[in-house]
Amino acid sequence: MSKISQHLLIIGFVWPEPNSSAAGSRILQLIDVFLAQNWKITFACAAADSDFMFDVAQLGIDKVNIKLNDSSFDEFIKALNPDLVLFDRFMIEEQFGWRVAENCPNTLRILDTEDLHSLRRARQNAFRENRDFTNEDLFSEVAKREVASILRCDLSLIISPIEMKILTDKFNVKESLLLLLPFLLPEITSTETEIWPEYESRKHFVSIGNFLHEPNWNAVQYLKQDIWPIIRKELPDAEMHVYGAYPSQKVLQLHKPSEGFLIKGRAENASDVVSAARICLAPLRFGAGLKGKLIEAMQCGTPSVTTDIGAEGMHKNLPWNGEIRNNAQSFAQAAIQLYSDKKSWELAQQNGIQIINQCYSSNLLSPDFLKKIEEIQQNLKQHRLSNFTGAMLMQQTTSATKYMSKWIEEKNKIRE
Repeated sequence: MSKISQHLLIIGFVWPEPNSSAAGSRILQLIDVFLAQNWKITFACAAADSDFMFDVAQLGIDKVNIKLNDSSFDEFIKALNPDLVLFDRFMIEEQFGWRVAENCPNTLRILDTEDLHSLRRARQNAFRENRDFTNEDLFSEVAKREVASILRCDLSLIISPIEMKILTDKFNVKESLLLLLPFLLPEITSTETEIWPEYESRKHFVSIGNFLHEPNWNAVQYLKQDIWPIIRKELPDAEMHVYGAYPSQKVLQLHKPSEGFLIKGRAENASDVVSAARICLAPLRFGAGLKGKLIEAMQCGTPSVTTDIGAEGMHKNLPWNGEIRNNAQSFAQAAIQLYSDKKSWELAQQNGIQIINQCYSSNLLSPDFLKKIEEIQQNLKQHRLSNFTGAMLMQQTTSATKYMSKWIEEKNKIRE
């Protein structure tokens, strides 16, 4: 076995829950890349443990609980002295980035954005106000925080080409600070496809997504109110199975067996329920990033019907794994046609295989990621000198955040 090359510290927003969200799966995909290189990994998080979190210790990863606004982190990071720190979302970089920079100045700092939160919120606000989204919506307080976080880091991982273009064209972020790195997945082989359930053995529609994520909850409401009644009228024996982690009472109230609309809650095994369905429905009306539910469908050989927002940045110029429609009537009709036509269904399934293997192959994407890290590490001083704006923001943030954090820490001591 080769010797351990480097030490990575991941600071998580929450402990990974791969069965609850695409974000949970994403962080484990990144972990796999580093484990394959025999890196030592420490995963630290200030969030409480959850019943559904992945046990990172089983991968040989050190699990460490840390505190917000507490100088104990300074001693922790000094002693650890990692080669690289990966921040899970910009809010974590805001909390801990200045502490890492102050105590371990030579440590490479990478931000995994997950998606552009500012883009998602801007679209959500425009939708709520019943108007079209415009570029002016991008320039929000959240965007200022998010872009500042990106500039303070040595590298930020961007999951969608659409978001790359926004950052470079609208916010003038240098491409040298960004790396387009979508989901990192194993390629789908013929061995897998041979055991997929066939068209005839599948039935019903499925929707899946964490209910705490506002775009998912809105999509379920849209399904229930506008889309499903049309489908149900044409396919009276079909059912709509809605899965998702953390369903609230308002979600559970949509459960209507008499209408074939069934709220199933958390799926113990997402791939099992998606593989059993004939069609995956994802009528997303706002959002950002890549959609884990649609990736899951492709990996299970399940065609999908989604919107432009749902498919955005996910398939390059390849044919979609089903249909893309943007109003309730056409969405429902596309779902009915795909559900009922075996030939169209099988073609859509093949399209999904091509998308996974050409757009998300870890074997193709991981080497470029590791090469980028190596290049920056070897030229870290020059890399940072070419990012004066980032250095300026780090200096200002450290000054402001440092004393606010110390004030909070002292306040907490008094309460204790």
